Amino acid sequence: MRELLGSIVLLAMTARVVRGDEAFLTEPPDYIKQCTIADKNFVNCSTQSIQQLFDKLNDGIPGLTSIKSFDPFHLNRIRISQGNSNAINLKVELANVKIIGFGHTNVLESVVYKKDYSWKTIFTLPVMKLLGDYSLFGRILLIPLNGRGQVFLDAENMTVTMQTKTRLYSKGGFTFYNVTNCHVDFKMDGLKSYFSNLFNGNKQLEDSTNKFFNDNWRMLADALYTVITQTIEDILLDVLKKIFHFIPANYFISDIPTPEQLYGKIKSLPK
Repeated sequence: MRELLGSIVLLAMTARVVRGDEAFLTEPPDYIKQCTIADKNFVNCSTQSIQQLFDKLNDGIPGLTSIKSFDPFHLNRIRISQGNSNAINLKVELANVKIIGFGHTNVLESVVYKKDYSWKTIFTLPVMKLLGDYSLFGRILLIPLNGRGQVFLDAENMTVTMQTKTRLYSKGGFTFYNVTNCHVDFKMDGLKSYFSNLFNGNKQLEDSTNKFFNDNWRMLADALYTVITQTIEDILLDVLKKIFHFIPANYFISDIPTPEQLYGKIKSLPK
């Protein structure tokens, strides 16, 4: 009998896990402001709504267990090869990355395009810090770089423009966003950095190079542009996919069309 009861409890727990993986909100939450895209004040309303969503991410969205932590956010690995000019030729790999600062996101503008319901979102990050392990090979200007160690980046007053592509799909009588692509551009007011073990233990070269990078931070920001943008894109794409599979798009836009109305045919659920 005890074994039977244990089996029933285990099955019930498994059923709850399955339902949790497939769950979505069936009532509008109080942390989202619903907007009407036909309204002339839609951009202001949408901007406020997305700000409230970012604010709620700091505390955690109830029921959305797939996002473990938003600030700090953790990434396992980033690999990038960048050779956009004669001055810059880098191969960079980051591991065990921790990013601090998204909890202070300030949304300046949230635009949704009626044609395909893609978005443009502009927001600021007063501080964004990146810590992790790095391996780097290549050159910046005339400086040859070859090292493995720890990296610290501290960006000041970043303004990020995010272009997000989506496809609408239906689930449970609601319209949902399937976020398919996220592209960002940024500018910043300053960048502090430190790379340990840049020259395999040559402390004098390491210190002088780190000083050069901090004295010439704009050059370093340009050199690491792809690294920084991919880091932000990886974070936002992961978070947005999970959020918008959980929260129906109807709760953000009251008059959003169904996929049949927008595309003229039924869109299948994303895989």
